Amino acid sequence: MNVGVVGIGKMGRPIAGRLFAAGHHVAVCNRSDNAGVQTLREQGAIVHKSPADLAASCEVVLTALPTEDTVRQVYSEMSAVASSGQIYADHSTVSPGLNRHCADILAKQGAGFLDAPVSGGPAGAEAGTLTVMVGGDEATFNRALPVFEAFGGKIRLCGGVGAGQVIKLVNQYLVAVHTMAAAEAAAFAVQLGADLGTVQDVIGTSFGSSAMLLRDLPRFIARDFSPATPVGLIAKDLSIIHTEAKDAGVPLLLGGLVEQYYLEAGARGWNAEDMAALVKFWDRQA
Repeated sequence: MNVGVVGIGKMGRPIAGRLFAAGHHVAVCNRSDNAGVQTLREQGAIVHKSPADLAASCEVVLTALPTEDTVRQVYSEMSAVASSGQIYADHSTVSPGLNRHCADILAKQGAGFLDAPVSGGPAGAEAGTLTVMVGGDEATFNRALPVFEAFGGKIRLCGGVGAGQVIKLVNQYLVAVHTMAAAEAAAFAVQLGADLGTVQDVIGTSFGSSAMLLRDLPRFIARDFSPATPVGLIAKDLSIIHTEAKDAGVPLLLGGLVEQYYLEAGARGWNAEDMAALVKFWDRQA
């Protein structure tokens, strides 16, 4: 299929690479001509100067964008050239309402839309093992499935448009809280004289384990805060989560406390560092 990817960043670049490996024809667009764009160009990708140019030439258009404002702007541009039979899928993490807006403006042109946020990070995209949480109608989902299978390991239609984003926001809430808990637990362990390698080995197979504990403990040990999933990205997601929770009348008391830690981390200049950098809150005690 002719597949376009808008947003060649940490997720868009490996997703495009997996599409190549699956035999799709790939077009890309990014606001800057970064190293990822150059690599994909060398692989044979067609590089477009604008999202609208890309959208006009592709059967399926995927977006992986950093903010809600960017998603709104890009879909406004692309909807002007959208045509009947096209499929658009947004892999960004945004509010369900924004993705419903995207679906509405594309439907006026006869194009289909799926919200399809992903979990698994850049490593999962590289390996083709991402979890893809999809919202939309079943017929559009089935048509897009061969594209998702290029980079997804678990692909699930969760309901109508917006349903995928709801599941992703639940996931991000737990990612944020579990990362904070892992950092606090690691500091507690060190202060009491435990070896973090032993903590990982023993707790990793116990009820106290979590995916974030197993992910972050090696980073804590190595002091590796290179940004696979930056603090600022999770802070952005927490802002969306708490807006949705407030509108739904659901108090997220623990999440509110955790959000303050992420905001404080940003104030300390850690926004571009991996979320494992939260362990640095306890450096002064160590």
